[in-house]
Amino acid sequence: MNTRILICDDSALARKQMARALPAGLADTILFANNGLEALDKLRASEADLMFLDLNMPEMDGYQVLEHVLAEDLPIMTIVVSGDIQPEARERVRKLGAIDFIKKPTDMGVVLGLLAEYGFYRPGELESTALSDGTLSPDDTSRTPEISVSLNDYLQEIANVAMGRSSDLLARLLRVFVKQPIPKVAFIANSELHMAISAAHDSDTYSAVCQGFTGAGIAGEALLLFADASFREMAELLHYENFEGASVNVEVLMDMSSILFGAFLKGMGDQLDLELGLSHPSVLGQHRQITDLLEHQNSREEQLLCIEISYTLEDRNIQCDMLVLLTEDSVPFLEQRLQYLTD
Repeated sequence: MNTRILICDDSALARKQMARALPAGLADTILFANNGLEALDKLRASEADLMFLDLNMPEMDGYQVLEHVLAEDLPIMTIVVSGDIQPEARERVRKLGAIDFIKKPTDMGVVLGLLAEYGFYRPGELESTALSDGTLSPDDTSRTPEISVSLNDYLQEIANVAMGRSSDLLARLLRVFVKQPIPKVAFIANSELHMAISAAHDSDTYSAVCQGFTGAGIAGEALLLFADASFREMAELLHYENFEGASVNVEVLMDMSSILFGAFLKGMGDQLDLELGLSHPSVLGQHRQITDLLEHQNSREEQLLCIEISYTLEDRNIQCDMLVLLTEDSVPFLEQRLQYLTD
C-alpha cells in the first residue's frame, strides 16, 4: 500500500502526535506543512492522497485551504484535525469538502477507525506487511523527518486545545461562532505584562477579573480583561433584564470568567494529566486602562510564562482578552511533561 499522506499543522507537537497516530506501513513517506500555503504547494504538485489539516494556522488557515481545494478541484481527501470543536466549525469544514473531523489531542483509536472507514487501513494487514518488509518496519524512521518541539510550541498547542473547549462552551451558551486566534506564548517580566495585550490601545478602558490556580508542579493565575465598550452587547447575549450599570458589568465579568476560566483551565489540566485547584475569582478593577489594571503585578520581579488569547465573537463588537500566567517555578514540571510526550 502506498498512501501519500500530508500533515498540515503549524504546531510541531501536533505534527509529531499526528504522525505517531498513523499505523506503520500506511505511507511510504509522510509529508509535513507548517501552514496552508505550504500545503497548497504540495497539493498542486500532486504529492499527497490524504491530508490531515489543522484549522488555526498563520499565513493561511485551514478554512482557506479547503476553499482553494474546492475552487481548484485539487484531488485530495481531507480530514480536519483541530482544537476548535464548535459545532459550527464542524459544519463549515464539511460544507467545504472535508470528509471528516478529528478533535485534538489526537486519539490513535479515532484515527485508525476513520482510516479503516475510508479504505486506507485494514486492521492486521499493515502490521503483517511491516513485520515482513524491512522498508516498512516501525523502527525505520528515515522517511519521516524528526520533529523537535520547544516548550513554547508545547504550551501553544495545550492552549490551542484548551481554548477550543472554552470557545465551544461559549458558542453553545450564547449561540454564536467564536473565531479562534493563534495563542501567543512568551516569557515576559511582570513589569512588561501590559504589553502582552496586543489588541489594546492607549485610549481603551477595560474591566478585569483574576483567578489563581495551582496543581502538582505548577501555579499561576488567569486574567480576563473585558473591553468596556463590549458590556452592553454581552449583557444582551446573556439575556439580562438590564443591560447597563455597575452591577450588570460585574455580573458580565463573573459570568464570562466562569465560562472561560473553568473550561480553559480544565482543558489545560486534562492535557497535563493533573487536577487544578482554583481560587475564588476577584475583580481587579473596572473602567481603567490596561497598565492600571495590571499594576498589582509590577511589584513582583519574576519572569512569567504568559499565554495570551483574544476571543472574538463573529459579527459582534465584543473584545475579550485572557492571559494565563504561569510562574517560573512551573517550568521544570512543564519541561518534564514535554520530554515525556516527545520521547
